[in-house]
Amino acid sequence: MNEVKKSNKSNKSNKSTRQAQLLELLKIDPFVTDEALSTRFSVSIQTIRLDRLELGIPELRQRVKNVAKKNYDKVRSIGGTEIVGELVDLTLGESGISLLETTEEMAFSKTKIVRGHHIFSQAESLAMAVIDAEVALTGVSNIKYLNPVSAGDKLVAKAEVVRVRGNNHFVHVKIHVNQIPVFRGKFILVAIK
Repeated sequence: MNEVKKSNKSNKSNKSTRQAQLLELLKIDPFVTDEALSTRFSVSIQTIRLDRLELGIPELRQRVKNVAKKNYDKVRSIGGTEIVGELVDLTLGESGISLLETTEEMAFSKTKIVRGHHIFSQAESLAMAVIDAEVALTGVSNIKYLNPVSAGDKLVAKAEVVRVRGNNHFVHVKIHVNQIPVFRGKFILVAIK
């Protein structure tokens, strides 16, 4: 009987320790999946979901939307709803990150490969979002598709303002799927006064 009590007490302390670590980890990176958390803590995905429920932590999709909502207010050059993907990080005039979950509707029906204009749209809208200007247009874009994207892939786009010369903003955008580069774009955005 004492062994059962000790085991229950040990499980509760492990649970509280895990939940505290879970909270800290999600403060640092709110985009960690339940699968990655279950591997990290050596517990089942259901255990992670129960922990999140007890702690009032929403699922990944809702966490992404909550972070994105805060960033949309910072954007000056285009409307928040015009950004393709979820804007998860933005430092105006410097850098930004967006996520886009691709669907079958975005892909060719025969090959299930995502059409290029969806990928380009994510890159261009993120480039426009990061520049610190009221109105901007794409003056020049130099793009390269590096690897095919399949329906269901999650695109992570990172934009960086590399130079500003007068009203020209030079922005580089790289898009990855599972850390594999699939697109790179170099944009010159012209701020209109």
